[in-house]
Amino acid sequence: MYWEKLISNMRLGQEHRHTMRHDDRSEFKRDYDRLIFSAPFRRMQNKTQVFPLPGSVFVHNRLTHSLEVASVGLSLGNDVAHAVMRRRPELADTLFPQIGTIVSTACLAHDMGNPPFGHSGEKAIQTFFTEGAGAVLKDRVSPEFWADITHFEGNANAFRLLAHRFKGRREGGFVMTYSTLASMVKYPFASTLSGKGHGKFGFFISERDTFRKIADELGIIRKSAEGEPPEYARHPLVYLVEAADDICYEIMDIEDAHKLKIISYDETAQLFLEFFDETAQNKICQRITDEGITDANEKIVYMRACVIGALEKACAKAFVRHEGEIMDGTMKGCLVDNIDERLAQAYRNCARLSKERIYKSKPVLDVELSGYRIMATLMEVMTEAAVNPERFYSRQLISRVSSQYDIDSPDLETRIMSVIDYISGMTDVYALDIYQKINGISLPIV
Repeated sequence: MYWEKLISNMRLGQEHRHTMRHDDRSEFKRDYDRLIFSAPFRRMQNKTQVFPLPGSVFVHNRLTHSLEVASVGLSLGNDVAHAVMRRRPELADTLFPQIGTIVSTACLAHDMGNPPFGHSGEKAIQTFFTEGAGAVLKDRVSPEFWADITHFEGNANAFRLLAHRFKGRREGGFVMTYSTLASMVKYPFASTLSGKGHGKFGFFISERDTFRKIADELGIIRKSAEGEPPEYARHPLVYLVEAADDICYEIMDIEDAHKLKIISYDETAQLFLEFFDETAQNKICQRITDEGITDANEKIVYMRACVIGALEKACAKAFVRHEGEIMDGTMKGCLVDNIDERLAQAYRNCARLSKERIYKSKPVLDVELSGYRIMATLMEVMTEAAVNPERFYSRQLISRVSSQYDIDSPDLETRIMSVIDYISGMTDVYALDIYQKINGISLPIV
């Protein structure tokens, strides 16, 4: 793959349009601004990241997480751009210097397709079709569509949200640049390959041709033969988006757990200081003393900032070191897997503690259990309405759905996907509100 082709400001849905611009923003900065001011982006402020929202102690939600990931992504992209251009100065006259903005924008978008209640929401959608009442629909839809909905994935849904033409929306969805859209597809293959050594997937059947068009234009390597389920190499900038996400969610979850007193100050400080050698540890502790920082939370904040800075620099170096493999589509693993062993081991220690102590803590399990039940109920009631739209109660439910969703389509698959679009776009609070109303738990007050 070649940088000159991979970085393109061509817009999905406006491939042949040349508009006179009235300001100095780059096309990639326009992508960034378009997301920041969008309703789906704002809704992430009321979507669970890990811990319940809201509480007496403010912890991360999907919105604050995405903003932090975008900040780290900007640094990663800029550092890589400077390092690569030192070796290839001719790239300075192309769009390549703007990769920091592209990575930052893709970071903003990476969680926009996640349903309410995080991973339990994803699981509720999947298992409704594999274990719940939706299982009876298997013989009424195509095998490819069945693979999509039984492996429902927030990453693929984010690509759909930005690229799909919903009712009342322009061709190409948000009309984003090709490079921004490609940079957010972490798993560039179809759902039919899920569970065959591939895990998650990157685009639904409804967006398969869209991704193919983008990949062909950017020169992204196709790994599968024609006639087989599509599978591509990653766009190189995906590695930077992934690294920014890996750094933020792992380190910030530790900080949040400390604020909520799930783990102690001593445990947290030890986890963070393990990223550094003895000399660097002493400098960090001395700086805390010199600055007169006595509050435990503020000490952890400073250590966390040092950790994120160290991981960002290490991941940028790993990208530059493995650039050849990345451009050939042969890179194995993620950037965090390819950093200095001290940093990698300290990162693994954080991941291990998170799995054992944070993700199994009572507050997290409680929101997952409640969220799963809410989502499963909404999926059952709304899918029943979409499958049997002629019924009175079905019509009542369908009338609540926004006109942007094609839930009145004569095509069953389109109606089912509209239900998933509708429910996955809800905030936690709105999903709970609808759940309570349809179950008669609460009534509207006029």
